[in-house]
Amino acid sequence: MSYHAADADEVKTFIEDYGHVFIPKVIGVSDEDDFIDSNDTGYVMQQIRDKYLRDSTVTIVMIGACTWARRYVDWEIYSTLRRDKLNRLSGLMAVTLPSVSKISRQLPPRLNDNVDGDNESYARWWKYPESATQLRDCIEDAYQARTSRAKLIDNSRSRKERSSPC
Repeated sequence: MSYHAADADEVKTFIEDYGHVFIPKVIGVSDEDDFIDSNDTGYVMQQIRDKYLRDSTVTIVMIGACTWARRYVDWEIYSTLRRDKLNRLSGLMAVTLPSVSKISRQLPPRLNDNVDGDNESYARWWKYPESATQLRDCIEDAYQARTSRAKLIDNSRSRKERSSPC
């Protein structure tokens, strides 16, 4: 899961409500979670891959009011979409948090590159689920995209160097 720290309470609620549908791997939602404390971009990217994405199959980006502005979110999406000797491709999906109005919601740019208004895109952007079954279906769609829609991936954007003001 990828999210902005300001949304940690809502993300924690999402995990409490739906954690039985997926295996949550998150950075810093609870006191038991790891925090990557470094200014070394290479080290942070390696830690994201090694600790959170190496054995994941789908990354869920939780969309809050300022998620679009965070560099770590961009880096997590970048790693999710990367396929090489060390990284396998993961599915990608976005879920809008309940606190975000339709007017103020904005996707992180790299995610936006991969979400189209129609079905011809790698990732999908979903409303907050109303049931475990609905979330399970969304996750399955992202999982299947790894093979069925992989040719649609756009990971060409330069990695975000700094978080933007929100």
